[in-house]
Amino acid sequence: MSNKPVSENQKDQPELAAPKTGPSKTTRIVVVLLAAILFAGFCGLGYWQVERRAWKLDLIERVDARVHGDAVTAPDASDWENVTRARDEYRKVTLLGTYRNDLETQVYAATDYGAGYWVITPMERVDGTIIMINRGFVPTDRRDPDNRPETMIDGQTRVTGLLRMDEPVGTFMRDNVPEEDRWYSRDVKAIAIKQGLSPDRVAPYFIDADGKNNPDTFPVGGLTKINFPNNHLMYALTWFGMAALTLVGAWLVLRHRKSDDDVELDD
Repeated sequence: MSNKPVSENQKDQPELAAPKTGPSKTTRIVVVLLAAILFAGFCGLGYWQVERRAWKLDLIERVDARVHGDAVTAPDASDWENVTRARDEYRKVTLLGTYRNDLETQVYAATDYGAGYWVITPMERVDGTIIMINRGFVPTDRRDPDNRPETMIDGQTRVTGLLRMDEPVGTFMRDNVPEEDRWYSRDVKAIAIKQGLSPDRVAPYFIDADGKNNPDTFPVGGLTKINFPNNHLMYALTWFGMAALTLVGAWLVLRHRKSDDDVELDD
């Protein structure tokens, strides 16, 4: 430690404040512009998720009303061009017709009952038009119609169920292979063509039967799952949180910092 005496002039000299350091003017401009862009973008994404949440809640309410409402007659050929996913999917409908058991098709399915097949049977109306009916699920060992002769319903019968839209091509993982009669989605047009039916006479939708006509036998109907994930509020909060963090980050970059000379060392 130094013992050098301090003069009177040195004692009276005022202490200078430690200089502060900070980013340059150019850096500050760049940071402000970048923060403004990110903040506006994150807020926009958050607001978009808020709008999506409102739309999803409205969709859930509308679908719930369709599912639990009174059954209406399935759209006929004159109204097929007006059938849309937004207006009609999951609407409860009823249909009177005759099953074409000779043209049954099985579509691979994974359900709560395990792996197996949906039984898709054309139903012919009195006017000759066809609506595909998903009669329900059968396990692999009951895929062959000969193993379940009790399911072959003859004559006119009434089916009630949920209207579903066509599922063309296949699934995300597998494509339909019509020439080998391997189906992974309910592609009504392709199934109709494979069965030798005129696609113009086949409805652009199918019906998931409710299973009330065969509650204790195969095929098992009424397995339609309606699930609309609604995570939009969480996504909105995430984006708004990112917007807030952008402001915090910009403040940390732009704030003045004391220089290292501000630290006093005790000799």
